[in-house]
Amino acid sequence: MTHKDRFKDKVIIVTGGGSGIGRAAAIRFANEGACVLITGRRPEPLKETEHAHSGIASVVADVTVENHSIKVIEEAFERWGRIDVLVNNAGAFGISPLEHVPNDLVTRLFTTNILGPTLLTRAALPYLKETKGAVVNVSSTLGHKASPNASHYGASKAALEHLTRSWALEQAPHGVRVNAIAPGPTETPILETSGLSSEVVASIKSEERKRIPLGRRGEPDEVAKWIVEFADPKSTWMTGQVLTIDGGLAVA
Repeated sequence: MTHKDRFKDKVIIVTGGGSGIGRAAAIRFANEGACVLITGRRPEPLKETEHAHSGIASVVADVTVENHSIKVIEEAFERWGRIDVLVNNAGAFGISPLEHVPNDLVTRLFTTNILGPTLLTRAALPYLKETKGAVVNVSSTLGHKASPNASHYGASKAALEHLTRSWALEQAPHGVRVNAIAPGPTETPILETSGLSSEVVASIKSEERKRIPLGRRGEPDEVAKWIVEFADPKSTWMTGQVLTIDGGLAVA
């Protein structure tokens, strides 16, 4: 088997596949022979990703809603008869000082970043046990590096990292591997879609570049590469790990 077809006949689900890291991961998987189902709440970006490769299909869904999560899993199984990898990439971002943090921001962060992966992984488990598959969660450097004004976002990602380690222990007897990658600041639309003004976004990006030892923000494909590596069927002894990909920010 060549590197190009290492995911031949494998079925991959990628949430948040309409843009950024999710789109890059979906295209990488498809280029390596996988059948890929992407999800998201907006149909237009999903269609753009779908058009990038014939091996990609999409379904509009809000994976924080239980019946939507079940629909995603059933759609993948009905299409291809198996599920090998689940990538919990869909996420929400928000910043606020503690003194002014809105209740709905806290709820949105934990609903998207914790409830969503929980619902989808729970629904996928019977199928992943059959294939001895893998789960890859997408965390953040801020899941383990303190950051002013991003406490609740960081806390939601820290919780996801803890889920990763705990799920890895729970599912090891079934042969299901659970790992996470933790990207640093990456060129995705997440800042723009989190409700921040263009001036605030530009300021955040400028400050990030100054703090990152490699001197730049990451590209989605640089992160997607490691999602694919964790999902590789040959990564048979890797579970319960969180890999940080952030240009050195976590150790700065």
